[in-house]
Amino acid sequence: MLAKQVTGRVAHLALGPVWSEALGGLQWLDLLAGDVLSLRPDGSVARRNVSAGSAAALRPRTRGGAVLAVERGFALEAVDGTVTQLPELWDSAHGLRMSHGTCDPDGRFWAGSTAVDGSAGVGALWRLDADLQAEQVLGGLTSSNGLEWGPDGTLAYLADTASERIDVFDYDPALGLVERRPFVALPDLRPSGLTVDEGGGVWVAMDGSSAVHRYDASGSLDMVVEIPSHKATCCTFGGPNRDILYITTSSEGMASADQSLAGALFSAEVGCIGVPTRAFAG
Repeated sequence: MLAKQVTGRVAHLALGPVWSEALGGLQWLDLLAGDVLSLRPDGSVARRNVSAGSAAALRPRTRGGAVLAVERGFALEAVDGTVTQLPELWDSAHGLRMSHGTCDPDGRFWAGSTAVDGSAGVGALWRLDADLQAEQVLGGLTSSNGLEWGPDGTLAYLADTASERIDVFDYDPALGLVERRPFVALPDLRPSGLTVDEGGGVWVAMDGSSAVHRYDASGSLDMVVEIPSHKATCCTFGGPNRDILYITTSSEGMASADQSLAGALFSAEVGCIGVPTRAFAG
């Protein structure tokens, strides 16, 4: 299946797409610019800055506005657009920045850190609770990118891109993510941002390639969506019926001859419905 182009080249390194009626539809991030992009009904793209550094992920808040994963931690965006930075989780000397994030079934916001220089094993997965306290819950990651819960909330899937695999965890509201095990091994591929559909299928953008793969609940590849760009970064389901797969892309590190559509947004109708976007309870 071939995805269709939705926008022009609107970002350098786009990621973190999310569909939320509360936020006005589809939003995604231009990571290094610290900007949130919004798809307007007429197909044009609005842009707002939320961070002086990078911005990697956002989710709606139950009280309005959004929660954000920014360069060195978390931030809150009020309904009027005011952004409040929460206490930084590390300083610039660590060489880390936040990457993909999402909310768990209990309304807590999770996001992973990754080393800017690609150093192995120095990243971590962090959780922001409703009382705005942050806790590191998993260490030893290199490039934490994809994270999402399954349709019934009992399983969670994590892609650490450098590991060339997707892992699955059991989810316990009190204990968090437990019983980590491989879900699917992807030799010579680099799984990046991912999402899950209501049938339990895991959709993952392959960093450095032109495709999004769907793996069924058993871990078997059963669908490939190709995009006319070389670097897929993330994907999510959106639209009023959550049946459109949106795919973000990047031009980071690419030769100019390969950048004609890099940084554009793509979409595909794949016959699946995505899990609903969960809001942050804080």
